[in-house]
Amino acid sequence: MNFLKKYRHTWIIPVYGILYMMAFRYVEQRNVQPNIIHVKLDDYIPFCEYFIIPYLLWFFYVAATVIYFSFINKNKKEYWQLICTLGIGMTLFILVSLIYPNGQNLRPQLSGDSIFIQLVQSLYLVDTPTNILPSIHVFNSVACCIAIFRHKPFKKHKVFLGSVWILTVLIILATVFLKQHTVIDVVAAFALNLVCYQLLYRTRAVHAKEIVQA
Repeated sequence: MNFLKKYRHTWIIPVYGILYMMAFRYVEQRNVQPNIIHVKLDDYIPFCEYFIIPYLLWFFYVAATVIYFSFINKNKKEYWQLICTLGIGMTLFILVSLIYPNGQNLRPQLSGDSIFIQLVQSLYLVDTPTNILPSIHVFNSVACCIAIFRHKPFKKHKVFLGSVWILTVLIILATVFLKQHTVIDVVAAFALNLVCYQLLYRTRAVHAKEIVQA
């Protein structure tokens, strides 16, 4: 009971997670014609199966970040900033998928039997090339990166922060080099992150500064 009381602020994570997965499954299984997203720059980005490693590390990266800010970090404001950012982005992703069914046709014919190719083949089997705007891989990675870099106790750990930054960049690159997303999906994810940052981080900082100056 003490555990539930101490961490009652985390109840929203499993509840939202279940609702999100139900909504995601629905939009994935809808029988609708997707609007193909494509820009010329997508054609110049080569396929590279080795990016499957950072792409899969995304799951650990996001989970570890959420766990840290939920159960280890004592600053509840930072917790809610991260959780609300992730919630806004993932909810808007579902809404976009419902209103504007979308997809891409960039996936190549895979050949070879290396472990990397096999992992990409498995990814392609479980993840359809539809409902890609904006890229949740990119959005969540950037959101986690912002939360980590803004966390004061981490500021003295330069190697850790450098590793986080490199992993975030590699995950972003992986989305296009694995032909999972288009450049537009990546740009849209960055734009949405900028809006969330202004809403949940920047606005409060500016407001606090104005109060101090007054």
